[in-house]
Amino acid sequence: MENEQMTAEKLLDIKDLAIEYHTDEAVIYAVNHVSLSINKGETVGLVGETGAGKTSIARCILGILPIPPAKVISGEISYYGKDLLKYSEREMRKIRGNKIAMIFQDPMTALNPIETVGFQIAETIKQHNKISPAEAYQRTCDMLELVGISAERFKDFPHQFSGGMKQRVVIAMALACNPELLLADEPTTALDVTIQAQVLEMMLSLKEKFQTSVVMITHDLGLVAGFCDKVAVVYAGEIVESGTVEDIYDRANHPYTLGLFASLPKLNATEKRLKPIKGLMPDPTNLPDGCRFYERCPDAKDECSKSSPQEVEIAPGHTVKCFFAGGK
Repeated sequence: MENEQMTAEKLLDIKDLAIEYHTDEAVIYAVNHVSLSINKGETVGLVGETGAGKTSIARCILGILPIPPAKVISGEISYYGKDLLKYSEREMRKIRGNKIAMIFQDPMTALNPIETVGFQIAETIKQHNKISPAEAYQRTCDMLELVGISAERFKDFPHQFSGGMKQRVVIAMALACNPELLLADEPTTALDVTIQAQVLEMMLSLKEKFQTSVVMITHDLGLVAGFCDKVAVVYAGEIVESGTVEDIYDRANHPYTLGLFASLPKLNATEKRLKPIKGLMPDPTNLPDGCRFYERCPDAKDECSKSSPQEVEIAPGHTVKCFFAGGK
């Protein structure tokens, strides 16, 4: 009975997803056999360095990977039991922006500079709803007001808005059709700290109002702590540790996760210097045979360089991809 209840709550289930980018010079192994599940109303944080594969995962869910050069090598993305990877482009258009929407990292490139913001939001609404132009206009005005923008700015163009306001427009566009899943790709990176707080507070209230599930892609561990229910730590195209926020913040186990926390400044610490993780992520065109984190890991042993570790569940729902997970 418990398993049936868990299945009923599950909105999206990613299994063994592998994505490559093929160029004339090399093959880039961007996502390497990732598995992840998202339940209804849940917020999952994808945390990791630039180039770890987080955005590729989100774009694959939405069906907007640039093919070519991108190529899905294996896996499935199950949405209500149906694999999105098998959907045609016509079928995905009914899902994209309606059931699953995305907030892109740079609001300026996400908006059409030669169309008004009102037109762009209304276009999304009319695409997925059989309503009159007047009804679409009213709903667009309501969405603008909902994200803190006056409806009088319906006819304004993107260049007439500040960075924070443009991000609010992108959020209004993403939420216009009340999607069940929102993919937020570093939605506050281009904003100053004050505006970041405002945008996040607004997203949190809208998430609660519409009961939307969210995948939050970010580098900011503080943002994850205040916004997410579960966390997946991504490194070199793999999820190396995942669990609840409490699992990751209070009982972090993978050396990479521990390194991320050690590199953060602490107000009550006596150390004068931060402790960065040495080195760089491995070249995605030439990944090592063993553990991807081997060359940067302070606890690495010989066996770490020879074979890749398997995922281990060290507590219910808390998984780690390390030979020495759980203090072995």
